[in-house]
Amino acid sequence: MKFELKTEKENYSKSFLQFFGIFFFLTFIIILTDVALKLGIISRNHKIQYNCRLLSVEKSKPHFKKLSRLSNLKSKQQILKFCSQVIK
Repeated sequence: MKFELKTEKENYSKSFLQFFGIFFFLTFIIILTDVALKLGIISRNHKIQYNCRLLSVEKSKPHFKKLSRLSNLKSKQQILKFCSQVIK
């Protein structure tokens, strides 16, 4: 006949492992979300700079439309003024 005692050390170690696992997972998700948001901002800024350079070479309607969507500016004059500041 065997007599076994379960100690609380096992329960504590399991709960610590679960806590650290959940903490690591949440930290990982927060870091990935932050990286994704920053990459989106970098991509948007790159698109604005690229389209402003295209607009400085050729003032066509598609370039104005793209920049209008990206910068939330409506008039051509506002877009041209914005691009002159971006290109500097």
